[in-house]
Amino acid sequence: MFVGLGLPVVTAYPPTTQAWEADAGIAELATVARAADELGYHHVTCSEHVAVPVDVAAVRGGVYWDPLATFGYLAAVTRQIRFATSVLVLGYHHPLEVAKRYGTLDQVSGGRLVLGVGVGSLQEEFDLLDAPFDGRGARADDALAAIRSAFGTGTPTHHGPFYSYDGLMVEPHAVQDRVPVWVGGRTRRALRRAVALGDGFSPFALSDDEIRAMLATVDLPDGFDVVLTSGLLDPLGDPDGTRRRLDGLREAGATVTTASLTASSVAHYVDQLAELQSLAATVGAHFTPAPKDLP
Repeated sequence: MFVGLGLPVVTAYPPTTQAWEADAGIAELATVARAADELGYHHVTCSEHVAVPVDVAAVRGGVYWDPLATFGYLAAVTRQIRFATSVLVLGYHHPLEVAKRYGTLDQVSGGRLVLGVGVGSLQEEFDLLDAPFDGRGARADDALAAIRSAFGTGTPTHHGPFYSYDGLMVEPHAVQDRVPVWVGGRTRRALRRAVALGDGFSPFALSDDEIRAMLATVDLPDGFDVVLTSGLLDPLGDPDGTRRRLDGLREAGATVTTASLTASSVAHYVDQLAELQSLAATVGAHFTPAPKDLP
């Protein structure tokens, strides 16, 4: 199991956001990303919302840093950690827009993009962006197939029920031969989408038992990732509870986990990162510390 990090600061989700994050900005975010990179964490995440109604923000949060801008900056101050959108809402974008923008991110980061995608559920935001809400699942399937066809070439071709194009140049394109795609969701349809069109499944708002039961309904391809979130961990304050949670995630089927940490300051957060790495290594998690001689 690899361990990544749900970045603090970039999302103000009421149940998990902590007081120190309110006054934090790009300097603190870079400090966290550099520390995670040096310790060998697998990835960091950033979510996407364009505009959230005020009443909805009280539940979902209203602060969402743009993942493309955020990752573009962090790519310049890190060396090997991956950048995972969690998630990019497919219905908000034309597939070639995603291929161009995130293909460019893959270029500038040296092939460190993981594209996490989802169908989306906030109808008010779809309406604001003049994006169709009804039928968004089928449209997302076609969009994902179209994006995959465009990532690996500067002259993509795709003919599907919603998107069709050829005879175009889209440069730069991704440098990875196959950009990993993690499909988010909490239904069996989302899992089927992930198996058919993606490289991993990233469920949310499900218990470990529900995840195990869902995974038992399909044959997962070789190399397919199951990406599970940890909830808030306190490695320094509750090492035994942290180990139990990591063991539970692995038993639920996780090949990758995205960790969240409780902290009182950015310095405390960085200390928690180091302690989590030590604890996770004792239960078989994988880390690849960045070589000190990299630029």
